[in-house]
Amino acid sequence: MRRPSLLFLNVIIIATCGLIYELLAATVSSYVLGDSVTQFSLIIGVYLSAMGVGSYLSRFIDKDIAERFIEIELAVAIIGGLSAPLLFLSFAYLSYFGIVLYTLVFIVGTLVGLEIPLLMRILKDKLDFKELVSRVLALDYAGALVASLLFPIFLVPRLGLNRTSLVFGILNAGVGIWATWLLEPMIPTRKLTLLRVKGFIVVVILAIGLIKADSLTTLAEDGLFVDNVIYAKSSEYQRIVVTKGKVGYSLFLNGNLQFNSFDEYRYHEALVHPGFAAFNGDAKRVLILGGGDGLAAREVLKYKTVEQVQLVDLDPAMTQVAYSVPALGELNKHAFEDPRVQVTNTDAFVWLDNVSTEPFDVVIIDFPDPNNFALGKLYTTRFYNLLKQKLKPDSAVVIQTTSPLIARQSFWCVMKTLEASGYTVKPFQTSVPSFGIWGYALAKLQPFDTPTKPPENVELRFLNNETFASLFEFPSDTSKPDFDLEINRLDNQALVRYYETEWRRFEQ
Repeated sequence: MRRPSLLFLNVIIIATCGLIYELLAATVSSYVLGDSVTQFSLIIGVYLSAMGVGSYLSRFIDKDIAERFIEIELAVAIIGGLSAPLLFLSFAYLSYFGIVLYTLVFIVGTLVGLEIPLLMRILKDKLDFKELVSRVLALDYAGALVASLLFPIFLVPRLGLNRTSLVFGILNAGVGIWATWLLEPMIPTRKLTLLRVKGFIVVVILAIGLIKADSLTTLAEDGLFVDNVIYAKSSEYQRIVVTKGKVGYSLFLNGNLQFNSFDEYRYHEALVHPGFAAFNGDAKRVLILGGGDGLAAREVLKYKTVEQVQLVDLDPAMTQVAYSVPALGELNKHAFEDPRVQVTNTDAFVWLDNVSTEPFDVVIIDFPDPNNFALGKLYTTRFYNLLKQKLKPDSAVVIQTTSPLIARQSFWCVMKTLEASGYTVKPFQTSVPSFGIWGYALAKLQPFDTPTKPPENVELRFLNNETFASLFEFPSDTSKPDFDLEINRLDNQALVRYYETEWRRFEQ
């Protein structure tokens, strides 16, 4: 064995690549299925249990240990390297995505679980047992740390999921080929040549995949989206896709429809104008949390009395879409170019907690649905209490609150959470063809009468006196349930649990 200490580098790489593949699987599933806490937990559990299976199976490998170690390294490279493209394509074109997902996770976990015990057996004659175990386990955990830091900070925002998968597959294969030199004395010459040829083939396949990564992504997205994809970008936070079809343009975040230009005006008029109707006086300062597409800002800017609009959206890539896709810039009437609009890209929770500013007259909250804990925190009592610091006694707040028909418990959980935070709440709903029945909350810090008509002298395509009054009427199937609901707090995230349960019925 040549320079056995170099084999310890393999431990870091094995651990790093293994965790990267697990994170890729979890992230792909969150992109296509919604960021389910249950889904993520299951993937971690399956991966760790599969590593245990792999460690157990290693006891049955008695001969040609060095050769088997390299073959397993190459197997991890090809399967793990192709995992993200395979998962995206499976979701787009197969009806049994879950089977493919967990099978891949289990296979990769089993192979990674095989590698460490085999490597320890290769090194057992070079170090005493105590030193061997301590060094291998320490480097194993170090590799996990490297992966956990690289994945969200550099790999996903810079390379995207498919390229990250393929790059680490190539790294795995390179390590396998390198190991043929490190372990050369332990492997017959004929088999060494065959192993190197196998490694070269794996690298070539993955390199072709890397070159064609955009084509693979396009192929998967063509299967995911009915209409033509005209813009796609992976940011640090999400996958942004814009499509163009017969009825207009659509925006998707992580595969979830955010709006269609055909009927978005219904959603955004209902989101914005009840807040202005409930505010007593002329609103001058408006805060928009979320709304990076600029469509809520477009509605706000219809009011000539508005002097300042502060928009806070986490993702700078989201607030740039209107510049990258001219049709969306026209749709929001170039709202971000209006001198009254100031855009801040940061976490709204952090912004409310840390930024001192004059109170706002109207607040519009247009966050994505609470399908994970990161979003669920934006619907908690803590968040709504922080929001109070930015309000006047008579300020009006409007919040999008998912569908009261599909997610009835989720919708009314938000209402109860607002009330527990000290707000008077008037829930309302409307029909948006792209979404179905959709819900909102109109809230103030003091008791108020339900507004009965929209503000005057504002150009509206959907709302009029009749439709406005009907917003606040609830039929039996969307009315408040007759059983008690939990309040959504940071330490329980009850809303996320409700949401997952209710929307899971409609997953593919």
